[in-house]
Amino acid sequence: MTLKMTRKFIAASALLACAGAALAQTTVPAPENVLQLSATGTVEVQQDVLVMTLGTTKEGADANAVQTQLRQAIDTALTEAKRDVKPQQLDVRTGTFGLYPRYGKDGKVNGWQGRAELVLQGRDFPRITSTAARIQTLSISQVGFDLSREARARVEGEAQTRAIEAFKGRATELARGFGFNGYTLREVAVNNNEMIPGPRMPMMAKAASAMSMGAEDSGIPAEAGKAQVVVNVSGSVQLR
Repeated sequence: MTLKMTRKFIAASALLACAGAALAQTTVPAPENVLQLSATGTVEVQQDVLVMTLGTTKEGADANAVQTQLRQAIDTALTEAKRDVKPQQLDVRTGTFGLYPRYGKDGKVNGWQGRAELVLQGRDFPRITSTAARIQTLSISQVGFDLSREARARVEGEAQTRAIEAFKGRATELARGFGFNGYTLREVAVNNNEMIPGPRMPMMAKAASAMSMGAEDSGIPAEAGKAQVVVNVSGSVQLR
């Protein structure tokens, strides 16, 4: 090995040694005494939105005729429902509108079946139920309840406070259980989970009776339940 090559080798070795020392100094030690945990805060709130679905099913040999019957039923129902529309109190929108072939035993199309739906929803329960009772071209197929954005926002803060306090209490309890005096927060995540609404129900017997009598001013009974607004806090703490 020549003198020039020897000097290059020594310089390269020294450079690698310095890099290794620097890397050793900057290596982060593995975390110790770190605890992962989570806590939940839940607040129940009265559901304040009624969702009522009305629909009809038609069938026949001719697709155009079935579609025309569905459209007429929806148009008539819309005309009646729009008389009572009031933003947030009673909103009206169309739902499912579909036409499907009907097959015989030979696998060939022997007719058509279709369904059309209209959805009434809002906070004014009496307005919605009385409007639904007056609509003669559609029948009630589902009655459900929901929670408005405003109602949810009012209780999210309370649910979040409960979740944070539960997280802190659990962290303190676990730290002491493992023989530590306390903890410091390392990282945390807060998630606002979807509410858990009451289940949608099929048409009730009293509702069917009111519709069959055809009483234009008969309100259909509807009583809301409660929903849950859930906030989850999860993260890690350093035990000390």
